[in-house]
This record gives sequence, structure tokens and C-alpha cells, in this order.
Amino acid sequence: MKTIRAVCPHDCPDTCAMLVDVDDNGRAVRVRGDAGHPFTHGGLCVKVNHYERRTYNPGRVLHPMKRAGAKGSGKFERISWDEALDTVAMNLKRVAAGDPQGILPYSYAGTMGLLQGSSMDRRFFHMLGASLLDRTICATAGMFGMRYTVGASVGTNPETVDRARFILIWGSNMITSNVHLWRYILRARANGARVVTIDPLRTRTAEQSDEHVPIIPGTDGALALGMMHVIVREGLHDRDYLARHTIGFDRLEKRLEEYPVPRVSEITGIPVETIERLAREYANAKASFIRANYGLQRHAGGGMAIRTIFCMPALIGAWRYPGGGALLSTGGFYAKLDFASLERSDLIKGHPRTINMSRLGEALTSADPKVRALVVYNSNPAAIAPNQQRVLEGLRREDLFTVVLEHFQTDTADHADIVLPATTQLEHMDIHKSYGHTYVMLNSPSILPLGEAKPNTEIFRLIADRLGLVHPALKDSDEAMAQQALGGIGIKLEDLKTAGWVKLPVADAPFANGGFPTPSGKCELYSERMESIEHLDPLPAYIPPRENRLSNRALAQTYPLALISPPAHHFLNSTFVNLFQDAEVGPTLEIHPEDAAPREIQDGLPVRIFNGRGDFVAKAVVTDRVRSGVVSAASTWWNKMSPGGRNVNSTTSGEVTDIGGGATFYDNLVEVRPAD
Repeated sequence: MKTIRAVCPHDCPDTCAMLVDVDDNGRAVRVRGDAGHPFTHGGLCVKVNHYERRTYNPGRVLHPMKRAGAKGSGKFERISWDEALDTVAMNLKRVAAGDPQGILPYSYAGTMGLLQGSSMDRRFFHMLGASLLDRTICATAGMFGMRYTVGASVGTNPETVDRARFILIWGSNMITSNVHLWRYILRARANGARVVTIDPLRTRTAEQSDEHVPIIPGTDGALALGMMHVIVREGLHDRDYLARHTIGFDRLEKRLEEYPVPRVSEITGIPVETIERLAREYANAKASFIRANYGLQRHAGGGMAIRTIFCMPALIGAWRYPGGGALLSTGGFYAKLDFASLERSDLIKGHPRTINMSRLGEALTSADPKVRALVVYNSNPAAIAPNQQRVLEGLRREDLFTVVLEHFQTDTADHADIVLPATTQLEHMDIHKSYGHTYVMLNSPSILPLGEAKPNTEIFRLIADRLGLVHPALKDSDEAMAQQALGGIGIKLEDLKTAGWVKLPVADAPFANGGFPTPSGKCELYSERMESIEHLDPLPAYIPPRENRLSNRALAQTYPLALISPPAHHFLNSTFVNLFQDAEVGPTLEIHPEDAAPREIQDGLPVRIFNGRGDFVAKAVVTDRVRSGVVSAASTWWNKMSPGGRNVNSTTSGEVTDIGGGATFYDNLVEVRPAD
């Protein structure tokens, strides 16, 4: 038996260190958490705790396949790698001869590894002159909101959160999606901190908190403005920190006059007395910490909402204290990784257009020039992309050549012309950063690839070779690319091989004395860049959802319920659905008794959820876990495992956020009726 260091590759802030036990026959027999890692401490979530079962699952795609039926039918026949590569090369060459912009790569965070997610693939498509993909579907609105406020995706050092004195968990179900930071929060509470969760749904995390504050989806920015109004009105702000380390407080002070608490209460659905009490508790604790998450930025004003929330720690001087401040992502702390050498944007051929992945349906059905070849990897857009019916319409086009690199026969793979078998995390090398801690980590391959599976990096090298692309950058090995990326932060690959991880130098209170990565070096409460670049209000403001009971009263008359779709506990977006569907109770819709009764909806019976974009069917769960006026459908079920072959994204919109071009999954009004 030997033990290999590995890293969880999935789209989660924790980026857990793993150990893989491999027997004398070269088979991985156990995956477990590495207790030596300073942040993840040996714990793994329920999804990854038996990761070897994913690798050895009998449903794995282990050989190249070509379509043998209608698109979407899932009928394929096995072919050789030579035939697969020849077919892919022939079709990409055909499209490129007309206009290489007709080739569209589509990928996201099926793996968070820098090599298998954003290295040889980027080089390959750059050399072709293919359309560029704006990867917006999850985090860009919040990232841009932070950029215009604190300069980058930076914040509180996660390993100091146990020193916070008051904690706001804002739109985050940490027990499901950030369990290792929850450990630090429990320590803080044991030391006397109060923990409050703000969320439309009483999640597992909200149930374990000291208080749950149910908010109307998309109104978080208004709540932040209302709390700041109270703080300034009562003189609870830190004038010294504001004077030394911020820009624009005088203008912000005037803006806050526009958000008296009664107005904010009407917008958010939170009682006046609750807003005022939260503001006082937050300000008086001084070392207060906000854990914001990406759900609250998935609406029309999502970027501004994050920007507004990230003004709050500067207002009270919370950045002074270890554990104080706010955190959405630690990704900005890794800025010195050499992403330019990894992705090689200097190789871009011509001046290709950029397509927003959140508008895939539009791109596949109406883009000019037409998308004629689609290469999908590390994603399952047939299930996870918004405006699902339009996406599926595009994927079914007979004149669209589609290649999918996959582990399993997903909804998207069902629409492919060629499916190529990709390796799992146990079968390839990768390096990882994190958006929830500050350690660079190495994943070493534990076993040889099963069947004929190949790493993404190798697949793109092979396709490039078949196309006759000869640039040296397309020949680099995975180890060479890893060292190129690590060079920017002065880490040697050998160091990672020895230790498994290397911690970045992040202070306990990174912004105690200012030093924000903004042009001014200060927290920019007033952002000239936001005004000049985005043509938006330079001050924090409330931008309401496009679909909301107050902002769109006419639509709300027809579709009165706000639909959110947070992750199911055993799923991660659409990953793990085929492995853990039995651990969930099937597609469900949580609905408050006050909303269920007039619609004659009974607990446990199927309901149809619909709006003008589409519909889906789920089992009703009548519960007060969700506030009235809001319904919640845990996501993201594969279509083929959902009643009627449609999931929640049949109802979501292709519209994007105020900044960053992010998806607006939670800006979604629906109606619900008993299903036939």
C-alpha cells in the first residue's frame, strides 16, 4: 500500500487536501482528508469522502465514442482515438477555413485545476483564432464589485475568523458549501461571538446559527445600505479609519440618507427593529466578520450588492482586527501566479469576438458569425446554463459539430457528435489555488488512467497535432506548464512535490493599515473607475432585480413567486448528480404554507413551476424553511433525471448582471400549480 497526496478539484472554496491509498495492484482503495493541512484539517465533505467511487464508477466514459442516433438521444458507438481525433480535426479545420470564430470553447469549473482547466486548452483555441469565452456564469459580478471597492478578490484571512466577535453569514450555506470555514466560526462562537445568517431559506447553516434573518432575494444591497444608515445616524462609524484608509465617505454619508430603515424594510421584507438591531450589533462588536457568497449576486444588481456589502467593514473599521472584515473569495491573493505564461493570450490569432457563456442559448441560435463547432469540457451546459430551452435548441442543431470531453454521459454529452474520455483527479497531475484559503497545492496522479481516458491537456495536444499546429507552446508538458505558472510567486514544483502545499504570505489582518490593491491604496467608497469604465453610479446603491414584486409589478401579477435554486447538499452544480441522486429525495420545490394553501398544493405531490421561458416539475415540500413569496428548488438535477426532462434552468433568464456579465439565476419570478 502506498499513499499519494491529492487535492479536491471541485468548485468549492475549501479546496481540500486529500490522501489516496493505492494497493499493490495500482488500484485506489480509499480517499481521505489529509489531517496535516492547516486549513482543511483532514475533513472531506459527503460528496468527496469516497471519491474513488467516482473514478471507478461503472458509468464512466472510458473510450472515444461517436453519435449513432439523434442529438439528445444518448445513442453512441465506440470508436478508436485515431478516428475520433481525425473526425474532430477535420470538422474544426472545415469551420476554421470559413471563419475560426465559428469555433466556440465552453468550459468552467468542472475542475478548478490550473492545468486541466486553463492551460493547454487556452493555448490551443488562441492559436486557432476561435471565439473567446467570457467565463461569467458564477462569480464575475461579485469579483467586479470587489474590484471597484477593495481592489481585488481579497478579504479577511480565513484562518483568523475564529477571532471575530460578530459574524454575518450572508447568503452562504456553509455547512453544505464551505464546511471548513464553519469550523472556525464554531470556534468564534465558543469564544462568545454571535452568528447571524441572512438568507431567504432557512438552510442547514441558518438552523445552526444564533439567528436567521429571511430576506427577499436580490435585496441584499438595500439591507447593507439600511444598516449603514443606522450606523452613521447613531455615530457608530470609525471616523479615524474612514479618514485614513477610504475615499468618498462624505459622499456615501449623503447617499445613505436615501435609505431610511422603513424604506429598506419594505424592500427587503425584514422588520425595522431587526435591521436596526443588526446594525448596532455589527458596529459595536468592532471585530465583525461578513461571509458573503455568490448566490446574493445572481440578479440584475448583483455586482453593486457585493460592492455595497464590502463597504461595511471600512465603515466600522472592522479591517483593523484579525478575523474582522469580509470575505467572498481569496482568489485575488494568488494574483502573482503567472497566468499569462499558463494561458498564453499572446498567441491569439486575429481579433476574435468574445461570447458570454451566460448567454450560450443566444450564441448557439442567433450569433453572427454562426457558431458551427462547440467544444465542451469541465461543464455540462445542457443542465447548468440559464435559458435552458434555447440552449437545448442550439445543441440540437444538425449543422453544429459538438465535441464533449467528459467522465460521464451527461445531458450535454447526449447532444455531442464526438465524446472523448477525460481523466478524473486521481489519474492526472494538477496544481491548485483556492478561493477559500491561501495555500497553493499540488495534485499528484495516484493511478494510471482507466480505459483509454486522457487528461484534458493531452487531448488538446493531440488535437493540435492533428491540425498541424506546431508552436512550441503546444508541446509543453504538464510539469513544464506548472512550473511556468508557479514562477510568478517563486515556488518550485519540487517544493510542492515535497510538501504538498505552500502557504501564501497573507497577514492576520491584511488591511489593518489600509494597503488595499486599488489604484488609491484605499477602500473606494466612491469609485471613479466604476463611473468611467462601467458608466454606473460611483457610490453604493440598490439596483433591484428585473423580476421583483416592487420593481416589476406587472410581471409579479402573473408570476408572483421568487424562485431560488441553491445547491442540493449532495450535489455540486450538476456534478455528483448521477452518483448521489438516491441521497436526495428527487427534484423538490420548497414552498411556504401561506403560498401553498391558496394554490391547493399538497406536501409530497408533484407541482409544475413555470413562467414565460419554460417550466419544470418537482415534488412539493410545504415548509416554513422558506419565507412566504419565495420558493426554492435545490439544484442542479440532470434533465434526464428530472420529470419531463427539464430542470430549474428551464425557467431562468439569459439576462446578465449590472457589472461582470454574470448569470442572473435568482432573478426569476414564477407561478406554481399542482401538476397534472
